[in-house]
Amino acid sequence: MKHAPIDLRHVGIEGAIGVYVLTDPEPTLVDPGPSTALVALRAGLAELGLAVRDLRHVVLTHIHLDHAGASGHLVRDNPAIRVHVHEDGAPHLADPEKLVASTRRTFGEAHDRLWGEVLAVPETNLVSSNAEGWSHATGLRAVATPGHLSSHLSYLSEQDGTFYAGDAMGIILGDGAPSHPPTPPPSLDLATWLETLEMLADYDPERLAVTHFGVHRSFHERRAQLAQALADLHDRVRGALERGDSEDAMRYHEEVIERLAPFRDEGAIRKYFETFPAATDWEGMKFHIERMDRSDGS
Repeated sequence: MKHAPIDLRHVGIEGAIGVYVLTDPEPTLVDPGPSTALVALRAGLAELGLAVRDLRHVVLTHIHLDHAGASGHLVRDNPAIRVHVHEDGAPHLADPEKLVASTRRTFGEAHDRLWGEVLAVPETNLVSSNAEGWSHATGLRAVATPGHLSSHLSYLSEQDGTFYAGDAMGIILGDGAPSHPPTPPPSLDLATWLETLEMLADYDPERLAVTHFGVHRSFHERRAQLAQALADLHDRVRGALERGDSEDAMRYHEEVIERLAPFRDEGAIRKYFETFPAATDWEGMKFHIERMDRSDGS
């Protein structure tokens, strides 16, 4: 079973979005990425001696387009593919209109350049559930990891000890780089995410595979690091709201780039955060706090 990612070099950025290829028991992709990177995905498969026609499964951690956007295209080209997804995400794959509209609100005019066309996945190709457990066809154990999104799943291979985390364990843009919390609006649930990270203390995988980006060790160190980063971002955004500070989002954005630049080329880090702005993560945390305040009458 392979766990090295195919680097999609999304919009020309090395190490931004990775797709994981599993060859045993059947050819499987974990999070195929956006449709704008299909050429790179096909090239990466070819280097492994595979083509789209050989695939049997696409396993989705969640339905955000940087992870799942190419799914419909792959099924169109190979109707034998089964797409595994949380049951709450399945309707948005069968009819992606609302999903695309939500993404457009976040990315505006850059949407089509970044994510491309989104094709529906026929319901007959969808395999969905809301529970944890084994997916025998793929050899992976689904683990509910809500927080970034309520329907987020991760997948554990007990065959080789790899934990495919999607975004549940954060963004890691270099060996030794601190974990960055991806918190874009509108779906962040901070309390649930912190509970997820606490629950993951019961797991002890050999390695951690994240979509953004790569394979890493020190699972429990990463888990604690992300929990602290989420809590710190919450406290900082809360403080800015109380002060009425409207400039802190861009300061945070620049600080994140400066923090991560020593672990990789600063130009590459800046390009990554042009696509996935840390200021958007700030806005997602702000949206979450304001929603929670409304719900409790604060």
